[in-house]
Amino acid sequence: MHHHGYLWTGPKERFDNEALRRPPHPEPPPAGSRPELIQRHREVAAEFRTVDLPPLETAFWLLKPGSLICDTWDEAEEAAAWIGTRLAAYVHRFAAERDRDTTRLARLVDSAAERLGSGSDVSFGFYLERPSYLHVALVTCSPNRSHPELACPVQ
Repeated sequence: MHHHGYLWTGPKERFDNEALRRPPHPEPPPAGSRPELIQRHREVAAEFRTVDLPPLETAFWLLKPGSLICDTWDEAEEAAAWIGTRLAAYVHRFAAERDRDTTRLARLVDSAAERLGSGSDVSFGFYLERPSYLHVALVTCSPNRSHPELACPVQ
């Protein structure tokens, strides 16, 4: 078992494009569906695996190219420390004052290490100065607990 780290920052309106953040339905729309529905399904089917947007379900990072992985660790504590470093780098840009509380952030890092140690994924998101968003995630791989059928993107 190992853990992959992912980081995404960008405009909130891009993050809010949920259609590109979820895998396409395995079945295309039925014949006779509205043309815009068919076109949207084609677009999502073509782009979901390659777009750098964070997926709605953390484990689905494993469906994306390995080039989006920031780093990989065998130890949960090392992966959690990486999240702590990333949060510290952005804390001055957090939009909400309560999110800048370093004690709270330290508790998040501690809980991340615990969750990773049990095989769970970890994902945090913060609004930055308007209108940006920060997403950091750690995905447990080989196997992933919630989706063991997903292969490691770098093996």
